[in-house]
Amino acid sequence: MKKSIITLTLAALATGAYAQNITPEMIQKFAKENTLTGANKAIHNALSNGSVATLALNPETKKEKDTYFSNSVPSKGITDQSSSGRCWLFTGMNVLRAKMINEQKLNSLELSQNYLFFYDQLEKSNLFLQAIIDTRKKPMEDQTVMWLFQNPLSDGGTFTGVADLVAKYGVVPSGVMPDNYTAKNTSQFTTFLKRKLREDALALRADAKASDKVLQTKKQAYLSEIYKMLVLGLGEPVTEFTWAPKDEKGKYISTPKTYTPQSFYKEFINLDLQNDYIMLMNDPSREYWKTYEIQYDRHTYDGHNWLYLNLPMDDIKEAAIASIKDSTMMYFSCDVSKFFNRSTGFSDLNNYNYEDIFGVKFGMDKAQRIKSFDSGSTHAMTLKAVDLDENGKATKWEVENSWGASSGYQGHIIMTDEWFDNYMFRLVVNKKYVSEKVLKAAQQKPTLLPCWDPMFSCED
Repeated sequence: MKKSIITLTLAALATGAYAQNITPEMIQKFAKENTLTGANKAIHNALSNGSVATLALNPETKKEKDTYFSNSVPSKGITDQSSSGRCWLFTGMNVLRAKMINEQKLNSLELSQNYLFFYDQLEKSNLFLQAIIDTRKKPMEDQTVMWLFQNPLSDGGTFTGVADLVAKYGVVPSGVMPDNYTAKNTSQFTTFLKRKLREDALALRADAKASDKVLQTKKQAYLSEIYKMLVLGLGEPVTEFTWAPKDEKGKYISTPKTYTPQSFYKEFINLDLQNDYIMLMNDPSREYWKTYEIQYDRHTYDGHNWLYLNLPMDDIKEAAIASIKDSTMMYFSCDVSKFFNRSTGFSDLNNYNYEDIFGVKFGMDKAQRIKSFDSGSTHAMTLKAVDLDENGKATKWEVENSWGASSGYQGHIIMTDEWFDNYMFRLVVNKKYVSEKVLKAAQQKPTLLPCWDPMFSCED
């Protein structure tokens, strides 16, 4: 190596130019390059006294918004999941009640989320404990075992859970088993369920050499305790009830009848959610026109893992538009918080000027955001409307939310088509609204993804 190169290298090391750690020289260099002057001082002052979102809000958003939609599914009443992560369940019930309201010509109706949530938590508890038994010979350091202990259960979920729970337990009107404080505020209660399940799981692993009969007996005893906790927190699930629709004044429209949750579902809704519906995903980080399945992402041990067909956005929009035109709502999920203005209820990439505030470029595309865990599905809602231009292309979309009637735009969120492209992830539609090409692609053997995959995100 020449003397001049050696001298240059030593000088660079001395000043920290190639150092792996942060050096005083680096700090001095950074400070010199980023001295606060002029507009940056004003931004610093503003950020010292308020939120980034408030400062970055585009003043254009205060102008009157276009809330017209060329195609919209009729709906009545906005639900409220309160301080819980049950959006997936509210969305599923909203899809079902919309059908029943329209067909039975009801003034209003809400189906009980608390009823199915009881069984959701019980089934997830069994799923976790059985998974612990199935993996009991693996070390605690195994990635799957660690994931199980980190995620024994949650109040989040997907449409697959709705389909399996409804098929097994039916549905009931909300008045039969209404939400209570625990159902509306799930966090603390779920913490104690998870603590008990982890304790039970350790006990099952301690008896790893025991026979399957012994382990199943122990598991049933543990589940009985979980059932007791659920009854204390959520109430005892109804097995039979008397019901009939009422008019606006609360008078019965017909003679009340006695139902079980299963007979009520069969008479008034009777959809085959497990076989007649398909979950479509837009995940550009993976190959399109392929099916994927996520391990342990199900709600019941005897149910189905989250299974979806990954498609380009145009194909998903085609199915969504067909469903809306046929007055049929859909289960929909997205990364709800991104560029969302809560005060107006609009999701628009132009809502906030974050790059101008910080003077940096945020350049990741959708695939990169997914791979780096920067974006994923966080919330489920009910897709109900689309505005089409003269060429039949979507310009904006509307969803019915479950954050109460005062949230967003009259309980709804309106999304520009550009926002839809960037932050929409999943849509569940009846198979009659998709093409033969889609149906054929959905029949292929799915690629099994691990439970810790970036796209496994409990909807909140």
